[in-house]
Amino acid sequence: MDETSATMFAATDINERDKRVQGLVRTLFLLMTMLLVLPVLLILGVLVYKGGPMISAEFLFTEPTNGMTAGGILPALVGTIWLVTVALIASVPIGVAAAIYLSEYAPKNWLTRAINLAIVNLAGVPSIVHALFGVGAFVLFFRFGASILAASLTLAIMTLPVVIVSTLESLRAVPMAFREACWNMGATRWQTIRRVVLPNSVSGILTGIILEVSRTAGETAPIMFTGAAAFLPFLPQSVFDQTMAMSMHLFVITFNVPNVPEALPYGVALVLIAMVLGMNSLSIAFRTYLRSKKKW
Repeated sequence: MDETSATMFAATDINERDKRVQGLVRTLFLLMTMLLVLPVLLILGVLVYKGGPMISAEFLFTEPTNGMTAGGILPALVGTIWLVTVALIASVPIGVAAAIYLSEYAPKNWLTRAINLAIVNLAGVPSIVHALFGVGAFVLFFRFGASILAASLTLAIMTLPVVIVSTLESLRAVPMAFREACWNMGATRWQTIRRVVLPNSVSGILTGIILEVSRTAGETAPIMFTGAAAFLPFLPQSVFDQTMAMSMHLFVITFNVPNVPEALPYGVALVLIAMVLGMNSLSIAFRTYLRSKKKW
């Protein structure tokens, strides 16, 4: 390359300025990301440091003793799994069905706009208000009493917007050409949804389920009045029983039980975080597997 060509392709002052600006913006975004990640790492570090010594087979598989100042967390652990499972069973089918209607069937009119507005408003309702609704609707009106069923349905109502919105976005992300190709081949609308649209949007639906699991497992107010007990030294046998829950147990031993060992609340919090991370990791792995099967 001669001197003329080298001069022609040399970076100008504008190129150098743009490069510096790009470097500054990249550094700024990196710092903002670190500001988000650092508190999470600090919280996990504190929980592992202070609660790690509590973790043992006895802690995980025995009941609380000595007024909940000793023993394990088995009833709370099993109760949390009950609550999350029943809430998922109640909310996921309804949320996915509502999203399918809004995305594939509903006309663009005032009713659809009203439904979308209701979903947004439901997402903004405080959890304590959901708790009062759960007491009135499920505990008193439907006469479920304070039970796993009443608490789980309250959690399901609270997390429905997450499932609906994530499913809506994943359905709308499927190219319209896929639908048109099926319709041109003579497929009905439902056949197109069942065979093409839903299989290509499952990974996005799982994202909403992951968020629901995280929120359901960590909520205290909605279950405090609808089904969670401060102390029950036995495991629930059906959805009509009361149960302990990890979040409720953590609240009780932190603020209401005297002479609790310092490491005990941190141990409970560590197990709760580990349980949520474990559920999320399995869902994320399954979602990644499904995304790898996509053809587009």
